[in-house]
Amino acid sequence: MTINPSHYRAAMLLSGAGDALGYRNQLWEYNQSGPCIHRELQEMGGLKNIVVQLPDWPVSDDTVLHLATAEALATGKEGEELLQEVALRYVEAMKDMEGRKPGPTSILGTSQLRPGVPGGYRIPFNTEATGCGAAMRAMCIGLRYPRPKELPDLIRVSIETGRMTHNHPTGYLGSFASALFTAFAVQRRPLLSWGAGLVRALPLAKEFVKSSGLDVEENLREWGFFTAKWEWYLSERGLVSGEGPVTWPDPYGPSERDSAYQSFSLSGWAGRSGHDAPMIALDSLLGAGPDWEELCNRAMFHGGDSDSTGVIAGCCWGLLHGFEGVPEGNYHTLEYRSRMEAVAKQLHKLAGWQEQ
Repeated sequence: MTINPSHYRAAMLLSGAGDALGYRNQLWEYNQSGPCIHRELQEMGGLKNIVVQLPDWPVSDDTVLHLATAEALATGKEGEELLQEVALRYVEAMKDMEGRKPGPTSILGTSQLRPGVPGGYRIPFNTEATGCGAAMRAMCIGLRYPRPKELPDLIRVSIETGRMTHNHPTGYLGSFASALFTAFAVQRRPLLSWGAGLVRALPLAKEFVKSSGLDVEENLREWGFFTAKWEWYLSERGLVSGEGPVTWPDPYGPSERDSAYQSFSLSGWAGRSGHDAPMIALDSLLGAGPDWEELCNRAMFHGGDSDSTGVIAGCCWGLLHGFEGVPEGNYHTLEYRSRMEAVAKQLHKLAGWQEQ
């Protein structure tokens, strides 16, 4: 198997586009009504008329932190040296948050990091760190470690970087899920199998957490929610075996999706937590197929944390479909486009695809 570098480029750029579209400069991330967002979208002439550029369509904290993860990985560093590099870049990234609305847990976590100090990339366990801030910045880890044999690296890096701010299993397992789904997209695994693949891999993540010796008792006490909620979701969609067909509500328009996504959530804010941001992204990928506009309707234009679900879904969709059918205006003048393209090229090289 080999992966064209254009698909890595699409992964990074459409991730950023999904973030900017779902965010709409704070207007849509904080709009709790999917039907209202869809009405506003139609008044603007629809998705094809949106040109994602400054000042109206900035990327949010999601892409700034995703780039921080990606650019750290692109250095080629490994082990402790990589984790120190990630911590340093997270601290630096927090200086670029004007108008981007970083979450309180990300703000707190990065303030506790001490890059350069031995173990300075680790912070205390936090019973409230269940948010999606780790999930939204981890997709690139699947670009760096995309092969099944690299799963131990993917687990280690996604969990260690996730708990740099979200030291709680519901938070950092979101990082693992986003990275794993991205790796599944590179592997061309059938979408129907992704959720079951995640659930099957969770015991390996648990073993890593136990072996790392960090806050083991606290982690094990809080571990069960993430797995239970994903098992519930797979049962709802008829995907426990990973084969399908998908069981969809009928109808499943913007209003119905708002209700469904809230039922996925921890506290009523759809996509805000580590478990349900990748869950909504997967739900949207399953429903949209190769249709970019339908992906946006489901993952970016809903009542809830729509930039965080959009940033994950856009990355995976770009890997699967490239730029096929995507209006050029959705990504051509995207903020930080050149950084995304450069890091995509480097991650593709580091993953070893050009050698095959």
